[in-house]
Amino acid sequence: MPPVSGDHIIQRPHPFAYVAQEAAIGIQTFAKIRGDSYYYVDKTGFGYNWTGEAVYNPFDVLLLFDSRQFRPWWFETATPTFLIEVLTGRHTFVPSLEHLLTDEQLLSTFDVDYITTEALLFQTGYLTIECRRQFGLLMQYVLRYPNLEVRASLNNALLHHLRGRAADTPHQAARLYELLLANDFNGLQALITAFFASIPHDWYRNNPMAQYEGYYASVFYAYFASLGLDLTPEESSSAGRVDLTLRFNDQVYLIEFKVIEHSSAGAAMAQLKSKGYANQYQGQGQPIHLIGVESSAAARAVVNFEVKTLV
Repeated sequence: MPPVSGDHIIQRPHPFAYVAQEAAIGIQTFAKIRGDSYYYVDKTGFGYNWTGEAVYNPFDVLLLFDSRQFRPWWFETATPTFLIEVLTGRHTFVPSLEHLLTDEQLLSTFDVDYITTEALLFQTGYLTIECRRQFGLLMQYVLRYPNLEVRASLNNALLHHLRGRAADTPHQAARLYELLLANDFNGLQALITAFFASIPHDWYRNNPMAQYEGYYASVFYAYFASLGLDLTPEESSSAGRVDLTLRFNDQVYLIEFKVIEHSSAGAAMAQLKSKGYANQYQGQGQPIHLIGVESSAAARAVVNFEVKTLV
């Protein structure tokens, strides 16, 4: 998303914004006592915005202090089955939910048969307003996830649906985290390959989402996002946009996806190298890992997985 000129941003205080500072102090103090990371604390419950100051979700805050546990309290109050079916039925490219651009229809559409994906997600609390921009009479809204809880929980629900509700999803997600910590790329390749291979054949046949090119990138993204990792889809640089950037354990992972029916073998890694996506991260003292993932729509599998590490 390009920088937004301050002249075009319209903001006004929200009536509940005064609680944000007090809640932040209480939550951060509780986190220090528990030893939880500040990233997790700051991103979990904070971030709802109506073009003013961002606020905490009061439901999350109250249950946090009552239970003394960080959990996705708000998300766990209901299973968004209808929402998940709408997102997959519309072939929604899951990484795009990080940042969406919409207009005033966001606030004026309520007919569920015609409501846009952006309006539905906003009105149900899964997206919030990052800012609004006015150009003459045209009003636009930039939307994002309100916090880490919603992003991780929604992607976990999407992941179960995209995989045909495979029972081993939680185990594989935990294994993914362990492999990333160890930088075990051979294990990561085996896990990702098994991950796609375990999707039931009938689900592929009956679900049109599996025929959509973005399906493979969406599943891969949801897999990482469900862990609450620091992800940036389609991060821009002077060379273009890399499909997925992961910052984890003081390292940078740049991931490019290709479907071999639409490109030649090795095209994912070739693009990572030729575009120089790693250039902006070099000199920061962090290892950079280029990961090219190629899948086959016909074989319904990952068919090529390449890794190159730059130190």
